[in-house]
Amino acid sequence: MSDNLNQRIMDILNPSNVLTLGTSVGGNSSAASVFFANDGFDIYFFTFNNSRKAEQIRVNPKVQCVVRPDGQEDIKELQIEGFAREVKDWDEIKKAYNMISNVTDAFKKYMDDEFLKKNKVVGYYKIKPTVIKYVDFHTEKQFEWLEFPENHESLLGGMLKNAVRKFGLYVRAVRVPFFTATLAPVVLGAAVAYYNFGTFNWSLFWWTIFGAVLAHAGTNVANDYSDHVTRNDEMNKLVTPFSGGSRMIQAGLMSPAKVFILSTVCFLGAILIGLNLNLKLNGAYFAMSPLLWIGIIGVILGIFYTAAPLRLSYHGWGDLAVMFGFGPIVVLGTHYVQKQAIMPTTPWHIWPVLLASLPVAILVGLILFINGFQDFNADRAAGKNSWVVRTATGSSIADYRKPFSIYKISLYITFGYILILGVVGAINSSYATPWVLIALLPFILARKSIGIGENWLKQWGERDVDRQQLPYELLPVNASTIGTHLSVGLLMAFGYWLGSAF
Repeated sequence: MSDNLNQRIMDILNPSNVLTLGTSVGGNSSAASVFFANDGFDIYFFTFNNSRKAEQIRVNPKVQCVVRPDGQEDIKELQIEGFAREVKDWDEIKKAYNMISNVTDAFKKYMDDEFLKKNKVVGYYKIKPTVIKYVDFHTEKQFEWLEFPENHESLLGGMLKNAVRKFGLYVRAVRVPFFTATLAPVVLGAAVAYYNFGTFNWSLFWWTIFGAVLAHAGTNVANDYSDHVTRNDEMNKLVTPFSGGSRMIQAGLMSPAKVFILSTVCFLGAILIGLNLNLKLNGAYFAMSPLLWIGIIGVILGIFYTAAPLRLSYHGWGDLAVMFGFGPIVVLGTHYVQKQAIMPTTPWHIWPVLLASLPVAILVGLILFINGFQDFNADRAAGKNSWVVRTATGSSIADYRKPFSIYKISLYITFGYILILGVVGAINSSYATPWVLIALLPFILARKSIGIGENWLKQWGERDVDRQQLPYELLPVNASTIGTHLSVGLLMAFGYWLGSAF
């Protein structure tokens, strides 16, 4: 009986080449028709790694498929449950490539595209069934099942993998790798405080970092929700690790409502930490203190960066809001917490702190600015008038010469400013320390970014260049700008520590 069922299943599976694939994450279900090839009961298909089905498979590999023979008018089909995974083994990739190529040539140009392969845009996926239901309404036994117990996950293994995937989901939602934009100014503000006061409160430092990170996470998630509302992220077809948002909504990994709730929870956590710090330092949750006003301004900037009614980034104020929020606001807030814990009765001198914050402020603005190159088309279509959109608009294609000049000049200004700050510190140590000059070292990285960017700009201006692929070649500049910001911030902090030690 089992052999007979196996054969009837293969009689449907072997001649078929299209199936309906169902995926789901957190109640967000998706279905797609895909070409497939089978190796026995195992099924292979090709797709783009940033497609909704591929994104959902990475979070929840449990899938359902329906295979119905071509031209079948009666109810006769296979309903398949199983686990899907991306094929990583090179030999198996070649095997999947050959099998799919024999089924259809619709994706041949993408499968053979070296650029897409290098940037991991395309992939092959394998479905291992856990159960295949054979359905035939014209037989006495209309439903029959073939089980594959060897393909099931163990209970404990499944629970652990699910927990790891869920954790990764939230890491992606809040965009943890970008927390360096918060880490650098918090560490810098704390280092300036240590330079000024000669001691340090570690407990309050960790609470400051935690609160700042929650505010940053809330800002990131709120940005995703608002850019979904305006359809900005839906319009953005040029998705990179640095642009296009987290894609949680677009990939069906979280509902818009859940993204909104997550943002609210992050902001509430940051607010509670800030109020608790205000209580400890100034005697009341809502004591009228610099910390309270710094917190209010920071939350307003984070929420209304993209949210209505202000939508700062849609009216050209987003870059400045990010520079102010992740520069002076964070550095001043961190410094004030330490000052109030160590020397609560002395006046707060903010000028040395403001002077220290300007390099990280400019550089965090440049992170946003250079990432906006890839977002140009979507931002312009959605009416998001960032400074890249304002300065790069050409006749038919973006003219990046002016915005790249702004990027380049801003980098030179930043390192020139650090040089001046070090000289000022050598003359008057109450304003800075000459040890900040070690933060000039990342200029090597910045200069490399400029060189790569200039070469990229030349290619962009060529007549026959592929402008769909070329924006990906700017990724090293995106990454090195983040590296420059982080290294400058940490080296400046190290410089202030050295200034206190020597």
